This record gives sequence, C-alpha cells and structure tokens, in this order.
Amino acid sequence: MIFNLPNILSLIRILLVPVLVAVLLTKFEGKEFVGLGVFLVASLTDFLDGFFARRRGLVTRLGKLLDPAADKILTSAAFIALVEMGLAPAWMVVALIAREFAVSGLRSVAASENMVLGAIFSAKVKTVTQMVAIALLIIYERLGSFELLAPLSLWVAMLASMYSGFEYFYRYGPQLFGSERGE
Repeated sequence: MIFNLPNILSLIRILLVPVLVAVLLTKFEGKEFVGLGVFLVASLTDFLDGFFARRRGLVTRLGKLLDPAADKILTSAAFIALVEMGLAPAWMVVALIAREFAVSGLRSVAASENMVLGAIFSAKVKTVTQMVAIALLIIYERLGSFELLAPLSLWVAMLASMYSGFEYFYRYGPQLFGSERGE
C-alpha cells in the first residue's frame, strides 16, 4: 500500500514546512516557541516514520524516496529561514545544503548502477545534530545565559555534515567512479 502510516508521516513532515517557514518569518510575540513546536512535531514524524516502517514491515519504494526528501526539505527550509532571520550565516547554510545535493547526486549515480547506498551512521549523527542546531537557533534569543549553545550547535552540525558527506564519497566513490570501471 502506497499510503501507509510511515508515508503519511513523511507527507505530514513536508506539509509542515510552509507552516514552519511562515511562523518563523512572521513577527508576533512567542513565534519562537510556536516555530519550535512546529519544528519538533515535524522532527518527531521523522523518527516515527522510520520506527513504524521497520517495526511493522511497511518499507516501500515511495517511503525510501519520500523520507530522505522530507528530511532535506525540512532542514533546508528551516536553515534558509534562519538565514533570513539573521540567526545562521548564509555560507554555512549553503555548505550544508550543498552537501545534501552532493550526496543525493552520489545516490543517483549509484541507483543508475543498480546500487543502493544505505544510510551510514555518520549521516544519522548529521541529521540529529542539524535538528538540534535548528531547534536551538529557533529559540536563540530566548536562551539567555545558554545563548552560546546555538552557534556552537551549528558548528557541530556543520562538522558532522561535512564528515558524513566525505564519508559517503570515500566509501562509495571508488566503486562508482574508480578506474576499475574502465574510465
């Protein structure tokens, strides 16, 4: 079945993205907490869709496409909104999004060679650190004496993202682009 619970949760995550961006970029009292709530609900759907897909054997082709796309849409939109709010440097966000495009491109090349690149542990760490950084940056102005956590978490997310991107290319690049393929 295409529209099973995990896929519906991924679709909900995508549908929450415009709500999140609208909340973050609209000026009203308490927008940080509303934005954080929307982001946390969207992030929770990421955990739940994977949990239910594996636990109930509901892994589908659509889900394999939809889940990572929903993650990239959510985090990219959140980071771009944070740039607009002046809470994240544009160069860092460009680097984070470029990593996503690069790994997606690598996955596309692998798919054309009938290879599936499974998620690696560092990519899971990357996702968690990005979500923590986004959450802390959303409430940055409300953190008080903990305000250094937000920029620090962004640096941690940046390092985890770059490491994970390099690991994908190190691990799979030789198989896909190496001289053993006659190139």
